[in-house]
Amino acid sequence: MDKVLTVVQGKTLLRLARETITERLGVATSRANSDDSALAVEHGTFVTLKMHGALRGCIGNLLPSGSVLESVKRNAISAAFHDSRFSPLTATEYKNVEIEISVLSQPKILDYQDGADLISKLRPGIDGVILKLGGAVATFLPQVWEQLARPEQFLGNLCQKAGLSEMAWHDSHPEIEIYQVQCFEEGKG
Repeated sequence: MDKVLTVVQGKTLLRLARETITERLGVATSRANSDDSALAVEHGTFVTLKMHGALRGCIGNLLPSGSVLESVKRNAISAAFHDSRFSPLTATEYKNVEIEISVLSQPKILDYQDGADLISKLRPGIDGVILKLGGAVATFLPQVWEQLARPEQFLGNLCQKAGLSEMAWHDSHPEIEIYQVQCFEEGKG
C-alpha cells in the first residue's frame, strides 16, 4: 500500500487512540493535536491492543466510515471495551497496553480458480484477507501472517474465525478480497 499518512500523522493517531481510551477510563490526559487535514481522509481502520505481545482487543472497519481520525477514536473505544473476546480494559491493564493502528486500502476481489491458485496469489505479510461464504465473513490483517505464516494455516484459521470448517477455503470456493495496510505501532518509528 502506498503511504497514505506520514510517520508524524501515524504518531498523532496513536496518541489520539491512547487519549480516547484514557478519557473513557477517567484518567487525566493531555490532548494530541489532531487538526491535520490529512487525517480527514476516509479509509478503513483497525485498532489493535496488545499486552506483553498477546492480543488484548482488536476492532475495526474494512470500509471507510468517516474520517481516519473519527474511525480510530471509535475503534479504540471498541477494541478496549467492546471486543467480545475480552473483558473491558481496566485502568491497571491500560498501563501495559501497546496500541497498533492499521489504515486499510480499499479491498479488492481476488479472482482464483481453486485452492492451489488461491494460495499462489496470496502475498504473506502483505495481503490482509477477507473471506466470505454464505453469511459467514471474517478477516485477518496482514500482521496475522507473523503468527500463521503458512497460507494453508492462515486460511484454515480464517475459516474457523468465520465459523466455517477449516478446509472451507479449499472445498467451497469462498469469495476472497485482499487489502493492504499502513501500520503504526507505539514504540516503532
